[in-house]
Amino acid sequence: MSDDRWNTVLVLGGIRSGKSAFAEALVADAAAVRYVATAVGGEDDPEWRGRIEAHQRRRPQSWSTEETGADPARLATLLADAKPDETLLVDDLGGWVAALLDPARQPNDDEADVAALAAAVRGCAGRVVFVSPEVGLALVPTTPVGRAFTDALGTTNQALAEACDRVALVVAGRAVWLKDASSPVSSDISVLSEAPPATVASPAFASLAFASPAAVAEPVADAELIAVAEPVAEAPVFAQVAAGEPAATTAAVLHEPTQQLPTISGLAIEPGMDLPMPDSDAGPDARDRLIGVDFAGAGLGSLTEVVEFAAATQGTTIPRAWSSPRVLLVSGAHDGGAAAGDDPADVERRVAEVERGEGVLSRLAGQAGADIAVLRLIRAGAMEDGPVIDDAAVEVALRQGWRVAEAAADAGRDLLVLASIGVGTDAVAAAVSAATTAAEAVAVLPRVLRPGGFYDDEAWMARCAAVRDTLHRIRQESRGAKDILREIGGADLAVAAGALLGAASRRLPVLLDGPVGIAAALIARDIGSQIRHWSLLPDDGGIELVRQGSDVLGLEPVLDLGLGLGEGANALAALPLLRTAITLAAAAPVHPAMLTEPGDDGLTDLIVPNDDEDIDFAEPTSGGPGPATTDSATTDSAGTDSAGTDSSATGSSTTAGE
Repeated sequence: MSDDRWNTVLVLGGIRSGKSAFAEALVADAAAVRYVATAVGGEDDPEWRGRIEAHQRRRPQSWSTEETGADPARLATLLADAKPDETLLVDDLGGWVAALLDPARQPNDDEADVAALAAAVRGCAGRVVFVSPEVGLALVPTTPVGRAFTDALGTTNQALAEACDRVALVVAGRAVWLKDASSPVSSDISVLSEAPPATVASPAFASLAFASPAAVAEPVADAELIAVAEPVAEAPVFAQVAAGEPAATTAAVLHEPTQQLPTISGLAIEPGMDLPMPDSDAGPDARDRLIGVDFAGAGLGSLTEVVEFAAATQGTTIPRAWSSPRVLLVSGAHDGGAAAGDDPADVERRVAEVERGEGVLSRLAGQAGADIAVLRLIRAGAMEDGPVIDDAAVEVALRQGWRVAEAAADAGRDLLVLASIGVGTDAVAAAVSAATTAAEAVAVLPRVLRPGGFYDDEAWMARCAAVRDTLHRIRQESRGAKDILREIGGADLAVAAGALLGAASRRLPVLLDGPVGIAAALIARDIGSQIRHWSLLPDDGGIELVRQGSDVLGLEPVLDLGLGLGEGANALAALPLLRTAITLAAAAPVHPAMLTEPGDDGLTDLIVPNDDEDIDFAEPTSGGPGPATTDSATTDSAGTDSAGTDSSATGSSTTAGE
C-alpha cells in the first residue's frame, strides 16, 4: 500500500456525474499516468468521438494511453505488469464490460474474466483508479442485451469494490466515500487497529469527535462533550457511531462527522499524581555502552539522547526501535482574537484530508507505519472574554484524553505522536506558556504565516492583543493546571494533557511537536511531573515558544532541523532518523579492543612489577627521546644509560659545576 494508504480506488457515478474528473484529480499529483481507455467502436459516431476528444484534452501531456477495447483481457495483464511507482487510470469499466459481452467473443466465461480482473486488482503493485458507471439506480432495461449489460456491470462493480482499497460515489459533482482503506471488512467489527502490529497490513485511522455544547458557560455532563446523545459505558474508545444513530450501530466509513468516546468514571486526575518513572539505570547504562560500540567515528552525537530515552522508557540497556506508533491528531477551534489570520475552512480541509488518508501528515504516517486517531473537540470561547470551558468540561476532557492513551497502549502501540490542527491554537498555546512559565507573551507568540509564504503582521497583532487581555483578565486568578485549562486552554489542550498523563500511566513514550504539544506538556507537568520523563522533543522547529517551553520542561530538542511542516508532521519526519539511531545502537557490536583484558596483547599494562614497596607506578621504557627508564638493568654502574647520558643528572647545575 502506498504512503497515503491506498493503491486502488473505484470511483462510481452516473452519467455526467463528474466521476471522471474526480478520478483524474485523485492522480493529479502523479509524475506520469497511464490512461487505460476501454471504449470500443464509435468511429462513425461524431458525438461519441467528441466525448472521447473532450477527455483527451483534459489529460496532461505527460500521460500515456493504453487501449483495451479490442482485447478486454489485456486490462488484467496491464494491472499485473504495473510497477510500484506507476499510476494507472482506467476509464471506464462500462466500456470494458461492453467489450467483454461483444458477441464476437461469445461463448465466453464472463464471470471468470471478472474474477480474474478482481484478482489482478488485489495483486497490483501500482496505484490504480477505476471509473465505472453506477447502473443500479436506474430502471431495469427492457431489452435482453440491456439487462445482460447491467447485470454484468453490477457484478463487476461489486467484485472491484470488494477488491479495491477505497470506493467513492460521485453524485452531481460531489463525492462520498463508501469504503476507506482502513474500513473493517466485516460489518460487525467496531474497534479499529486492535490487531497486533505484525498483522496490520496498513496504517489505520480512528476518528473521535466531540460536538459543541449549546452554551459553554453552562455546566456539562460527560455525555454533553460527546457527539452522540446516548453514550454507552465501557464502549470501545474507537467505536465508530454514525450521527443520529444508536451507539450500537457501527459506521462503515471513518470520515463521518461523529464518533464516540466512552464515559470515564472512577478516575481522579488531580495535581500530585504518582505516575510511573522510566528506568533510572537503563538510560545511563545505554549511554555508557555506546562509548565502546564499534563505530568508525565518534558515534551518534545528539542522537545518543534518543537511545538513552528509548532505553529508559523500555527498561533495557539495548532498546528496540519503535515499530507501532499512533498519531493523536487533536483538532480544536478557539473564538476571539486567537483565531485572527486562521481560515477555519482550510483547517477543516486539512483535517478531512487526514481522515481520508491524504496530505502531508498522512503520507508521513504511512511511511512510519503509524495509524492516526483524529479527535474533533468542542469549540472554545474567546479567552480574552472569560473562561473558555467550564470545570465539568475540563474534567471530562482530561479523562477522555487519558483513555485515548490507554486505548493506544491496549492496542499494542509503542509510541504516541501528539499532533494538532486547529483554529487559534498558536495564540492559546502562547497564552498558556506565558501564564505557566512567566514567559514574555509577545516574544513566544509565533508569527502568522499565510498561504503563499507571507506573514500577516496585522493578524499577529490581533493575537497579541488577545493574549495580553487574557493575561490581564486572569491576573488575580489561580494558576493551577485545571484553572489554566478552564480560563485559556479549552477542550483540545485538556485532551492533549490528559493523553500525556495517560501515556505516562501506561509507560508509553510520547513525541512532542509544536506549540500545542509543549503547552499541553506544561499543563500536564503540573498534574503529574513524571510526564516530562516520558516525553521526547525531536525538533523545536525554530519556534521560540517551543524552545522556551521545552527548556522549562527540561527537554532538549534532539535535532536542529528547523522543520515547519505543521504540528505532528515535524516529529513524523524526524522519526525515521530516531529509529535508525536506536537500531544502530542495538545492532553495533562492542569494539574488539574493549574486549581485551589488561595484560593481554591488546592493551599495554602500565603497572610495572617491582620489589620496592615505595614505588607504586613506573613509567614505561622510552623508545626515543624522553624521560629515562626506571629499569635498573639498562643503567650501568657509572650512572650512564645505554645512550651514554648521565642518568643521575636532574637538570641541576650543581653536578656540572663540580
